This record gives sequence, structure tokens and C-alpha cells, in this order.
Amino acid sequence: MEMFKNADILTAIVTPFDEDNKIDFQALEKLTNHLLATGSHGFIIGGTTGETPNLTHDEKIELYTRFAKIVAGRVPVIAGTGSNNTQQTAAFTQEVGQISGIDMALVVVPYYNKPNQRGMIAHFTTVADQSPIPVAIYNIPGRTGVTMANETVVQLAKHPQIQAVKQCTTLEDLEYLVEHTPDDFMVYTGEDAQTLPAIAIGANGVVSVAAHVYGKDMRQMLDAFYEGDVQLAARLQRKLTPKMQALFLYPSPSPVKAVLNAQGYQVGGCRLPILPLNAIERRTLAQALDLDEEALEAKSELAQLGVADD
Repeated sequence: MEMFKNADILTAIVTPFDEDNKIDFQALEKLTNHLLATGSHGFIIGGTTGETPNLTHDEKIELYTRFAKIVAGRVPVIAGTGSNNTQQTAAFTQEVGQISGIDMALVVVPYYNKPNQRGMIAHFTTVADQSPIPVAIYNIPGRTGVTMANETVVQLAKHPQIQAVKQCTTLEDLEYLVEHTPDDFMVYTGEDAQTLPAIAIGANGVVSVAAHVYGKDMRQMLDAFYEGDVQLAARLQRKLTPKMQALFLYPSPSPVKAVLNAQGYQVGGCRLPILPLNAIERRTLAQALDLDEEALEAKSELAQLGVADD
């Protein structure tokens, strides 16, 4: 798809909440513009990092509608529509596909049910057959409890409405998918630490959490690689990898929200069952990221939401 031509860093954007635990659209707009200015070339709204399981149907529709207006066509937008219920997923994908400015639906491999490969093919085919917009497969075994095989992705990539995969497995799997899917099928890693090697082996880019915090560095890294300065790109990836990993020391998106709050973006806390970081966790995260511990403490989610430290 032409609109994804330069979409190498897709930020899986957090959903900001205010003090009443409602979606904070003013904070969302501020954060979106910041991310666009620091290297993001597209977004996933309502993904894992966006706490989709903790949003109601109506909240998701309002979030996607208003976010599309905030982005206003500047970059492509992918919206999460998947669940482990095939018919509900198909119906919701149809509904989201009517929202102007949503370019693609992100549909996760069904979780909890643990379907086999035939069941996965049937699930995605059913959804794609009814979808008014292209579909991206989201293969994340660590959260779904089941792995979509490479050959299953290759088979589904032949469907005209299935045009991308977000793959959270190994570099070897990414290599296989790049090699065996059609040239216009987009392969994205969902692992920040794989950003540079994924691009190097021919993937389209990364769906990133770290870009919330390290967007400028990631943009510099990829631009250096494109310009042939492999040494600089590699040095930046080596520097970024431990920080990228640190953002997952605790259940996501609590670490990245803690950092964003400390930077003044007021994204609030998380909805249960994800808790904000406590004092010990904030200190550990600050040390891992080489951040000012006092700044992270002063503007933590706990301070904003009035939750007592433990």
C-alpha cells in the first residue's frame, strides 16, 4: 500500500487516562504530535499498549474516530479490532472499517481458545472476507498462548485483504516471512530490539513501544542505515536495546506511561488489572533507563491518580 511506503516506525500508542480514568483526548493529541515530530511514521491505536482489553466497545469507537481526526491523514493508522470471538471480531472490524482515516485493522491470533492452524486460517479468512479495510495479522504467542506457524502466515498472505503481519517471534521467522510472502505483503516486527536487524533482512519496519521515549534515536538509527552508515546504526541499536528491554520490566504499558508522565505528557495510569509502578519499581526502571529517579518519582502515575504507594 502506497501510504505505508515509508512507514518503518509504527508506534503502538498508549491510551491516556485522566484522573477520572476516562480517555484524555487532549493528552492524546499532544502525545501524537510529539511522536510525529520525533520519528513515528504511523500508528497502531487500540493495540496491547493501548490497553484495548480494558476499553469498552463505545470507548474504542470514540477513540479510533477522534484519533483519526487528530492524525488527519499525516501517516497511516491501524486500529485494533481482534478478539478470540470470530463473529464479534468480524462485526467489529466491519464497524471500525467505516471510520474515515482508519487504514487497516489489526487482528490478533485468537487467545485462550488455542485454535490449531486450520482454525486460525478459518478465523482470519472469515474476518478478512467481511472487512472493508485491509487486515494485519497479529502473531504474539507470549500473549495468546498459541503460535501461528510461518506457513499459515504465508497461506493467509495470499488473501487480497490480508496485507500485513505484526510478528512477535524470532528473526528467523521474520526472514522466512519476508522471503516467502508476496513482495507487497508487509512484514513488521513487534519486538523493539529487532528493529535494525528486521529492516536489514527486508522487513518493512517495527511496531514500537520504545518510540514513545526513544523516537529520535530510532529515527536516527534507521536513517543512518538507509544512508549506508551501518556502524552508526549498529551502535545506536546496541545502545537502545537494553533500554527497549527495560520498558518491559513490568507489565506494559505501566513503564512507558511512567516515563511519559515524568516527561510531562500526562498520560495517567493504567486500568486494572495493570497497576501503576510502585516506588521500588519506579526506582528500578529509572536506573535501567539512566533517568533522574526524583523526576520519575515526582510525576508518577500514582501521584497523578492519588493512589497510595506500596
